[in-house]
Amino acid sequence: MLPGRLALLPPGSFARLSTLLDSHTPGSEVVNLSVGDPRGKVPAFVTEAIARHAYQFGEYPAVNGTCDWREAAAGWLRRRFALPVNSIDPDKHLLPLNGTREGLFMAPLIVTPDQKAGARPAILIPNPFYQCYAAASLASGAEAVFVPATAATNFLPDYAALPSSLLARTAAVYICSPSNPEGACADEAYWRTLFAAADRYDFTVFADECYADIYFDKQPLSALTARYGQSGNFARLLSFHSLSKRSGLPGLRSGIVAGDPALMAKFRALRNYAAPQVPMPILAASAAAWSDEEHVVANRAMYAERLQWAERYLGNRLPFRRPDGGFFLWLDVGNGEKAALRLWQEAGIRVLPGAYMGREIEPGKPETNPGFHYIRVALVQDLSTIRATLGRMGEILSETA
Repeated sequence: MLPGRLALLPPGSFARLSTLLDSHTPGSEVVNLSVGDPRGKVPAFVTEAIARHAYQFGEYPAVNGTCDWREAAAGWLRRRFALPVNSIDPDKHLLPLNGTREGLFMAPLIVTPDQKAGARPAILIPNPFYQCYAAASLASGAEAVFVPATAATNFLPDYAALPSSLLARTAAVYICSPSNPEGACADEAYWRTLFAAADRYDFTVFADECYADIYFDKQPLSALTARYGQSGNFARLLSFHSLSKRSGLPGLRSGIVAGDPALMAKFRALRNYAAPQVPMPILAASAAAWSDEEHVVANRAMYAERLQWAERYLGNRLPFRRPDGGFFLWLDVGNGEKAALRLWQEAGIRVLPGAYMGREIEPGKPETNPGFHYIRVALVQDLSTIRATLGRMGEILSETA
């Protein structure tokens, strides 16, 4: 449907899901666990802030956001990631985003040259992957290279182990921690190894950390914390954060990009052309959300309770792996597509086959897709729905196993 290099985009995950399921009658009332769409009550302070600042919908917002937003965002980054006060300058190290996806899509445009090491530049992407990464890489003119993230690599891509010839022409890498869909978190050794490779081969790390405040046993180590501890700066790093996941506010379309001030200057210049400013009332509500932790603690506890029920209903019936963070289950069911179809036909449960987020390592061999054996289950419905659905899911999938 799209021209030129964008014709190489992988088919959309949810378009493929519709093709798989929608010609079949669901076996019961539909419960959608396929989309990572957080559900919850909007905090009162958010709607109050929008109402107080509604008159500012009549003003053009600045690309940099408001002073209040910058101070609130910088304060949250310092507190959450244990960064020194002088490490984050609100005017140099961060920008507001119309949601994390918008920033993740635009980021390659500021770092991808026409050539690198005498060849077409590459952007490395975890496999399975968030579809935005591939679209952004191709839009920038880079070759999208899909690097397996499997149980053998702790569900994170081992970029540093790739051939030096590929790393030499790499312009950037995407890394999601906690990862979507697997819920894996990068530790200090992982970040240090990755940044050492970035320094050696001169590429940028795009750290998608939008799930950083949804964790269970311990806080994920941020790329910002790891990089600053390693080098005393944020060189070659852009870190992305979102109120969609942290605060359960996907409709607010509000996030942060933070990191290397030289890269931020380029980002700011590009955004002055593209003009994806965040409206002033949304900035006011966002500043309030970044400044409040009480609703985040409640949000995290809600997901922890859902995970406990998932372990209870599925842990003894399937090869169940407890995620480190995020709100997805990454369940090994043998054949994700067949399991998703059966759940739909027998119970109206809509989940995403893991293969729809991945690429075959060997073309023509579906089982080489790192997501082939899995389904992704989003724990985003209310608790009573989650409990009833997981119970039925466990019955069906244990019969299949």
